[in-house]
Amino acid sequence: MAANNRRMSGKKGAQVGSGGQRRKGLEGRGPTPPAEMRKGHKKNRIANAKAKQSVRRPAPRGRGGKGTSEMVVGRNPVVEALREGVPAVTLYVQQFIDNDERVREALQLVADRGGVHLMEAPRPELDRMTNGLNHQGLVLQVPPYEYAHPEDLAAAAYDDGEDPLIVALDGVTDPRNLGAVVRSVSAFGGHGVVVPERRAAGMTAGAWKTSAGTAARTPVARATNLTRALEAYKKQGIVVVGLAADGEHEIGDLEALGGPVVIVVGSEGKGLSRLVGETCDFRVRIPMPGGAESLNAGVAAGIVLYEAAHRRD
Repeated sequence: MAANNRRMSGKKGAQVGSGGQRRKGLEGRGPTPPAEMRKGHKKNRIANAKAKQSVRRPAPRGRGGKGTSEMVVGRNPVVEALREGVPAVTLYVQQFIDNDERVREALQLVADRGGVHLMEAPRPELDRMTNGLNHQGLVLQVPPYEYAHPEDLAAAAYDDGEDPLIVALDGVTDPRNLGAVVRSVSAFGGHGVVVPERRAAGMTAGAWKTSAGTAARTPVARATNLTRALEAYKKQGIVVVGLAADGEHEIGDLEALGGPVVIVVGSEGKGLSRLVGETCDFRVRIPMPGGAESLNAGVAAGIVLYEAAHRRD
């Protein structure tokens, strides 16, 4: 109490001080911490996500399972598949086949590629293999596709120091649409495509052809349950954006496309399923002044991927 009286009286003597706190307040705070340590910075977000991934690192690719072996039947389809780089195990050629230009090209493509077995078989055997389809003496065996796991796509992005950019397909059953989406994901720097295990297109020879070779470097993951896969992405801090004709936002107004994001594309006719739509953080629409009711999955995904890539530049 006496000390307080002395301070209030204005007389000289012992004074209650700040304990050096005021002097400390005048000192500088040192150098600016690196971006990885600044809360809210993009690099800090990526570093935190990578740290979480290192604690619970998913198994290597392949947990999505394998597809089934496929047969490409007929001279033109076989030649086109070989031209487009569709993976192949064996080319079956009918004994005593008429050696036309397409047969010669198929044989040359197999020879140039290497690693593809060449087998000669009697017509009855090819009829049995193809269930009586018009094979025209050429049958190409395509190996089962090895799918990634959805977690692998995000992990690969974080390993590269990038925000994940992933496309998920809900109810898309045309393999050509899947191939077109794979091609767009590759073109705009995405990290892969997720498809449901059931009632959905898979990586068939048709999908490979439409991807124009990009399926060799853009992974496709298969989810047992798409809704649960999307929820798992959300727990990692990845925003789930669904495309819908009646979406509340336009793609040009959604800032979330510039960060870690999964873009969900539904079928051309039905759009997003109810559960998937409810799982999305945002539902966005593509403005179409021309009045078209909808776009196919490949075109719609390409438009949104362009917008996302533009925001990341």
